[in-house]
Order: sequence, then structure tokens, then C-alpha cells
Amino acid sequence: MRSTLERPSERVRAAFGGAPEAVVPVPDSVAWRCGDLVFKPAGDRSRALWTARALDYAEDPGLRIAKPVRSLDGRWIVGGWSAWRYVAGATEHRCEETVLAAVRLHRVTAELPRPDFLAARDDLHAVADRIAWEEQDRPLPEAKGGRWFEILAPARRPVKLPPQVAHGELLAGLLFDGDAGPGVVDFVPYCRPGEWGAAIAAVDALAWGGATGALLERWAHLPEWPQLLLRAVLFRLAAHALDPRSTVSALDGLRAASREVSAVL
Repeated sequence: MRSTLERPSERVRAAFGGAPEAVVPVPDSVAWRCGDLVFKPAGDRSRALWTARALDYAEDPGLRIAKPVRSLDGRWIVGGWSAWRYVAGATEHRCEETVLAAVRLHRVTAELPRPDFLAARDDLHAVADRIAWEEQDRPLPEAKGGRWFEILAPARRPVKLPPQVAHGELLAGLLFDGDAGPGVVDFVPYCRPGEWGAAIAAVDALAWGGATGALLERWAHLPEWPQLLLRAVLFRLAAHALDPRSTVSALDGLRAASREVSAVL
């Protein structure tokens, strides 16, 4: 349940030029909407500043990219909050469109610098990413995905694509609104080949979005696609195995995704 302490104060809203009207919670989010502005807590200041600069930089006519709003005195963050232009829509499992959105997004963000805060990340997703890319080793419980990881991991081969900033959560992070382009309202950065972001979107679509192996075939023209799919499913398997809140149903989806990925290796 939300606490009233979580909502942006009138001072914060006024600092960004927000209208003096009631704020309403954004469903399934920690954000609040006030007119055409959306306020988000900036818990990790470094990441919040990087996200604001990244999405302010990114432009693609096929994507509705939420733009950060500076305060009236030029700041991205005021009182622990950032402000963004409202992008309409809701999360939907439009699998093909999500993979396409990943490809488009990573083409326009290829020149973004690697965020300094990535090296210090030690959350389970950061650890799972390093395990998948053979930069870290940690035992994974077999019953929680470790067994599938062991089966697939020997198929890893060197990936020669250049690293860049890649979004790791697009299937759950895009907003769809009728025929309008997908809305990008956040950026969960990793430093991997850009096509890896598309591979994660495809694996997530197989595991939890109702997609079939045909989705992988349609994007087989992407460079080093089988290896990037392998790294993506290993990443998800490792994260599931490390997460104390992971569920059996989520693992069932990952097993299905693992079978489809193994078929293209």
C-alpha cells in the first residue's frame, strides 16, 4: 500500500512547473501523475540522472520516448524526484513489436557512454548478467534453473559484437496505446551488444509473453543471434535461480524458452 510520504510534495510539483492539481498514482508503479507530468522517485541519484540524459538524447520516429523535464531552475532532480512527460498506454505482450522496438532503441542509443554506476552494481540481476557472460562464477540451485543453465552453458562461444548500453527489460517496460508507436518510459542499462537487448525481449516473450519459436526465426538475420539468445536465456535462468522470490510458474516459462533457444544453437 502506498504511503502519503511517497507522493511528491507541492514544492516538488511546483519546481517542475506542475499544475496545482491532485496527483494520482500510476498503476503498478511507484510513480505519480500530475496532469501531463509523471513524477518518479530518484532513489539512486546517479542512475536517475543517467536515465534522464539517455532518454533526453534518444530520438526515433517509431518510438514514443518519454522525455525528462527540467525544473524551473534547470535541475533534473528536486527533493528526490524526477519529472517526465506523460506517455499514454499500458503494458501488453506485443512480442514482435517489442523486439522491433529493442532494435530501434539500441540503434539510436549506440553512442551513449557506459554508465559509471554499472561497475558497482551487485544486485541479483547484475550478478546474473556477469554469470551469463562468464565474468563471474557462482553455484546456482539446480531446482530453480541451475540445471538448465548447466545444460546450455557449454554452448557459449565468443561474441565479437561491440558493447554498448543495452536495455534489459523491454517486454515489461513498453507502453502500447492502440496503433501508436511503443512508449519507452525507462531504461534498465547493461553494457552488452545492442542486439542482446532484442534477444532478451525475445526470450522474455517466449517465457512469459505467449510467443513461439517462430519469433526467433523472424529475427535470425540479426548478427550473432543464436549466441545472444543463449546469453539472454542464461541471464534469465541465473536471475531466477538467485532470486529468493522466484516462482515455479516463472521457471516453467524459462524452461520453454530454453528449449526454443537450444533448437537454434
